[in-house]
Amino acid sequence: MPSPQHDALVQMITDRPQLAVEILRDLMGVDLPATSLVRLEDKTFNTRTSDDFDADVVVALGPPQSPAHAIIVEVQNDKSKPPRQLARYAAAVWLMLGCNVTVLVICPTRSVATHYAEPIDTGLSGYRPQACVLRPDDIPAITDPQEAAAHLELSAMSIMIHGRDRKVVEAFATALADTRDEHAPKYTEYAYSMAAPEIRRLMEEIMTSTHWPVHTPWAREHFGRGLKEGRAEGEAKGKAEGEAQSVLLVLAARGFDVPDDTRARITSCTDLAQLETWLTRAATAQTLDGLFTEAGGQNR
Repeated sequence: MPSPQHDALVQMITDRPQLAVEILRDLMGVDLPATSLVRLEDKTFNTRTSDDFDADVVVALGPPQSPAHAIIVEVQNDKSKPPRQLARYAAAVWLMLGCNVTVLVICPTRSVATHYAEPIDTGLSGYRPQACVLRPDDIPAITDPQEAAAHLELSAMSIMIHGRDRKVVEAFATALADTRDEHAPKYTEYAYSMAAPEIRRLMEEIMTSTHWPVHTPWAREHFGRGLKEGRAEGEAKGKAEGEAQSVLLVLAARGFDVPDDTRARITSCTDLAQLETWLTRAATAQTLDGLFTEAGGQNR
């Protein structure tokens, strides 16, 4: 089953097919035809129902009537797809469009990248293609907010790989706060979906601060909910601490010497109803044990 990371990477390229061209040309040095015509192509390569022949994304360069080049984009988080399948994809697109084909495999982990970077043994003489594999080390750590704003997709991918570096997340947050890119509302969700749990926690911390206000509807809903829950939890904790101090003050005013274990029991309690009960008993209890004992003798 595809992961959120896989789906976010696929959706970013589906939203802006030019990103596949930029990855190959700018990050990997692949020579591609110079054309401003870049579009999505049909990614299903046969006429029968078959998930086996359905690539993640297919991008075509040039006019529809005479494509100059095609890019097949596959996102692989594991080694489950046979490399021969990539060769079949390339052959099918070449037959369908009649142009040269590049297979781009995006691999967020090094071991998977190494697996798919090997030349593909197809079993056909003279046909041994090799995919262009985007490895984790090929994705730069973007810490400059201006660079992040100029390359928001790449900045989101940078969080996926380098997000444990606080400066990478801060640059991304600053870029989102300042950018007018029409796709900007989606990038927070993409980055969050692609990130590991500890990176997500760092994103939540930074993007709910006053320095990096959350602007996108999704981020407002997601991070805002977490912030509200955190505030509510903090308020409840503050009330509990106040009630606990009130219990101790009443006991002190009545001359009780409260031992450390009893003090710890009172101050560690977060149940407001329980603390209110203890506060009521503190006003009349004859002993400290009476503070924790109900009328029927049950300790509470």
